[in-house]
Amino acid sequence: MSDDLQSLRQRIDELDEQLQALITERARLAEEVARTKQAEGEEVFYRAEREAEVLRGVMQRNQGPLSNEEMARLFREIMSACLALERIMNIAFLGPEGTFTQAAALKHFGHSVQTLPLGTIGDVFREVESGNASYGVVPVENSTEGVINHTLDEFMSSSLSICGEVELRIHHHLLSKNPDIRNIHKVYSHRQSLAQCRKWLDMHLSQVQQIDVSSNAEAARLASTDPESAAIAGESAADIYALGYLAKNIEDHPENTTRFLVVGKRETPLSGNDKTSMLVYTRNRPGALYTMLAPFAKHNISMSRIESRPSHQGMWNYAFFIDIEGHIDSDNVRQAIDELEQTASMVKILGSYPRAVL
Repeated sequence: MSDDLQSLRQRIDELDEQLQALITERARLAEEVARTKQAEGEEVFYRAEREAEVLRGVMQRNQGPLSNEEMARLFREIMSACLALERIMNIAFLGPEGTFTQAAALKHFGHSVQTLPLGTIGDVFREVESGNASYGVVPVENSTEGVINHTLDEFMSSSLSICGEVELRIHHHLLSKNPDIRNIHKVYSHRQSLAQCRKWLDMHLSQVQQIDVSSNAEAARLASTDPESAAIAGESAADIYALGYLAKNIEDHPENTTRFLVVGKRETPLSGNDKTSMLVYTRNRPGALYTMLAPFAKHNISMSRIESRPSHQGMWNYAFFIDIEGHIDSDNVRQAIDELEQTASMVKILGSYPRAVL
C-alpha cells in the first residue's frame, strides 16, 4: 500500500471518529430537548416546519461533491434517529409492505419510525383520526396519470390537516423469480403502473397476459409464488419478496413522479417556504369560477393546482381542490381567503405545510 493511500485512509478514520462524536452529541441534545418539552408540558415532538428549515439549510450550505439530495437524505436519517430517542412515531400508509407510499413515508420521516400498512386510503385517514397513528401518508397525484380521487374525497369529511408533502420519482422494474424473460407468461401490477409502462410492455411483452391487482407490492407477492410470472414494482418490493430484475426503469416517462401528502391532527406553523391547500364550494352561477380565483390574482398569489370533484351535496354541484403558494398565516394569503369566503358557499382550509424539500 502506498504512503499516500495509507495517509488518506488514516484521515478518513479520524474524520469518522469526529463525525461519530458529533452525532452522539446531537443525540444527547435531542434527549435534553425531550426532557425540556416534558417538563414544560409540550406534547408535540415532531415539528415539520423545523425539519424543513434544517434540510433547506443543509442544501444551501452544501458544496459537493455529494448532491444536495444525498446530503439532505443523510441529515434526514440523523434527525429521524434522534427524534426516535424522544418518541418513535407510528406512520400509517397505503399498503401493503413494499409500496411506493411506504417509500414516500420513509423518505419524509426517515427509517427510525414504525410504518403501518393499511388496505385503503380511507383506513389511513381513520387510523390517524383515532390516534393509533401519529401521521399518515397517502398519494394525491401522479405527473402522468393525474389526481387520486379517493384521496381528494376523503378530505371532504375528514378533520385532519395536511402537514407536509413528498415528491417521489417513480421507477418501475420488471421483477421475477425466473431469470429468463422468455419464460414469463403473465405480468402482475397495479393498473396505473401498467398504464405507465404501456409502451415498454407493447414492445417487449405484447403477447403476455397483464393482470391488474390492488398494488405493486401485491403484484410482487404473487410473482414470488409463480415462476412463470413477473411483477411491475419498485426496489422495496424486490427486496421484500426476493425477486430478481428482468428489466429496470421500464416506465414510459423517465420523469414520472408521484406526489404524496402527510396528514395529521396538528396544524403546521410557517416554515418560510410553504403551500396551502383548500377545498372551496361555489354557487352554481355564471362567473363563479372567475370570482373564486380573483382574490388570488389580486394578492399576487400563485395557484399550483385546481381540481373539481362532485360535492356530494346535490346533483351537479362541485367542490374545488386548490393549492396555492404561501402559508395561511401570511398576510396576503389571509386577506385572499377572507375575500374568497365572502363569495364562496364554503371554504375549508386543508392545511398549510412546507413545500417538499427533497
